[in-house]
Amino acid sequence: MTSRLVEQLGAQNAAGATAAALAAQIRALILDGRLTVGERLPSERSLALELRRARSTMTRTYSLLESDGYVTRLHGGGTRVALPQRGTFTPGLDDDDAIDLSIAAMDSTPGLYDATVRSLPRLAALRNTSGYSLRGLPELRDAVAQRFVQRGVPTTADDIIITSGALHALNLVLAALGGRGDRAVVEQPTFPHALDALHRSGYRLLPTPVGVDGWDARHLTDLLLRTRPTAAYFIPDFHNPTGATMTDLDREHLATTARNTGTHVIADETTSELDVDRGWTPRPLSAFSPKIVTIGSMSKIAWGGLRLGWIRAERSVISRVLAIRPSFELGTALLDQCIAVELLDEMPALSAHVRSRLQRGRAAVAAGLETIGGLRMPSTPGGLSAWVDLEAPISTKLSLAAREHQLIIPPGPRFSTGGVLERFLRVPITHPPEKTAAAMERLGRAWADLREGGSVKRPVETHAAVI
Repeated sequence: MTSRLVEQLGAQNAAGATAAALAAQIRALILDGRLTVGERLPSERSLALELRRARSTMTRTYSLLESDGYVTRLHGGGTRVALPQRGTFTPGLDDDDAIDLSIAAMDSTPGLYDATVRSLPRLAALRNTSGYSLRGLPELRDAVAQRFVQRGVPTTADDIIITSGALHALNLVLAALGGRGDRAVVEQPTFPHALDALHRSGYRLLPTPVGVDGWDARHLTDLLLRTRPTAAYFIPDFHNPTGATMTDLDREHLATTARNTGTHVIADETTSELDVDRGWTPRPLSAFSPKIVTIGSMSKIAWGGLRLGWIRAERSVISRVLAIRPSFELGTALLDQCIAVELLDEMPALSAHVRSRLQRGRAAVAAGLETIGGLRMPSTPGGLSAWVDLEAPISTKLSLAAREHQLIIPPGPRFSTGGVLERFLRVPITHPPEKTAAAMERLGRAWADLREGGSVKRPVETHAAVI
């Protein structure tokens, strides 16, 4: 059985690599969060057998990681992932100077302050209640339901649960629908923390490819029919990270096939409002089948600090989620819910603000990539990011080189299962133009380092979250 380390490395990346190169690849996995602190790694002997390499090479690899503080080794306790203690490793990233492109999100909408002020009387009226809100405020659930109705999906407040963000919604749904060992189809690439949530819930992941041009419908259909998974997770609108939008025909095929296989399709609509100039509006995935479970969020259209999301599902799923929710928490913050009621009344203004911000961010990325040379921005009609093809399997190397220029940018494999997608890099279009221009200048210097054969120094600790 393949260990998680080798699965994340990818046997093809480890083939013929020196101990120093292997150590660098494992450091990248740790810094990306693909390997977690405290996680036990295979023994030297087991790793040597898996990779068909000399045990001495594995010993040297682990020794290099240990000397840099990225693993701890105890006799009888194995080798475990660690992070260097501050002050014990070579300085590189200064948090004050670094630009973090692992976060693809915008600052708050200009209307957030006024909406907060307007929400206070609503909050004050709730002071005589317990303050717990397992389903969510009725007026907010009704407002979310009306958004679905406006998009052609009959929905009532009883079909909605308010959550503390879309990722929280996903964790609740995964816990309600399946159990450890169940199969789940995922896009390749996809949102990294969705992969983390599926792994933590014990699902066995079955990847299906998606690129800037869309989904491989034949592969997806065959995979569903052959494996009959319990769940399938999709981002059908402005897919993160590719920016693709699923066609109505593909949505219909997916919904029909999932009904036949008994698969619960989870449609993540967190990015569905991020339209710049797509030129057409698809029907929501939930319009094609009552079995579709939809999760959404205010984080990308209002502010990430507003921890407000929702689940839309048929009543049987709603009941299962409500039954297990108290083991997670007892409801979403009432202030956030009151603010969301106000903001949902201003969706046209929110959408216009988002479109303007994304247009400027996209133009800045395109201009920056143009100056680098050798990198081309794909069609990006909306969403969070551009999925850039590097035309060579160097994404992790480029990510590590970027750290030497105070730039944090996750490599393609962070968005995959099995350590693949080394040809790709996600570049957010959500940051202000001036910040993006500075980031692209740093990326250009890192690109030049690789092109010129420059050395890449050892990386340092950074955050593992990718948003």
